[in-house]
Amino acid sequence: MFTGIIEEVGKVKGIRPGSSSFTLEVEAEKVLEGTVVGDSIATNGVCLTVTSLTGTGFTADVMPETVRRTSLGELKAGSPVNLERALQLSSRLGGHLVSGHIDGTGRVSHLKKDDNAVWMTIECSSSLLHYIIEKGSITIQGVSLTVAQVDSHSFSVSLIPHTQEVTTLHTLKVGDQVNLENDVIAKYVEKLLLPQPSEDEKMAKYKEFFGNPLRS
Repeated sequence: MFTGIIEEVGKVKGIRPGSSSFTLEVEAEKVLEGTVVGDSIATNGVCLTVTSLTGTGFTADVMPETVRRTSLGELKAGSPVNLERALQLSSRLGGHLVSGHIDGTGRVSHLKKDDNAVWMTIECSSSLLHYIIEKGSITIQGVSLTVAQVDSHSFSVSLIPHTQEVTTLHTLKVGDQVNLENDVIAKYVEKLLLPQPSEDEKMAKYKEFFGNPLRS
C-alpha cells in the first residue's frame, strides 16, 4: 500500500523492450534508502517490484497487462517519474490509501492558472467517473489529490504550488495521458452492496477462465 505522497521525482534511464512487455530502469536516490530486491515502488502510481538495484537506481519488469492498463508504455529515456516506497505501519498517512493498481487512464483536457494554484481537468471513462465524487480522493500519476469538481465526462483538481514543485504534474500538457486509481473503499462498499453470484455462477465463471477442474 501507498499514500500518494510522492517522495522523489526520478528519471527513466533506459527501457529494454520485450515482445509485449519491457524492463524499466529508473534513476533515483531517496527511494533507494532501505530498499531491497523484491520491494515495491510506485512509479507514476503503478506498483512495480524492484528486480535489481544499482548505485544510482533500480529496475522493474512491466508486464503486458500493466502496459495495456497504464501510461507506462509512453515513457522514454529521460522521462521524469513520480516515486514512492510502500507504506510502513509507522508512517503518517498524509494522503489516502493507495494500492498502486491502476484502474485506467485519462487525458488532460484543460489547464487553468488560478492565482498560486493550477486547475487541471481530466477526461476519463464513465466506469472510472462512477467512483469519483466531489471532495473525495483520486490518485493521478501516483499523486493523492482531492477532487474539486465532477461532471458527466471529466473531473477537476486544484494543484497547490508544493504539489507542482515536488511531482511531475507541472510537466503535463493538454492531451497527455495519466494513470488513475480510484479510492478503493468505494469499490469495496459497492461490491458488498451488490447481489452476490450463486455457487453455480461462480463455477461457470471459473470454467470460463480455467476450464473444467473435474476434467482429467
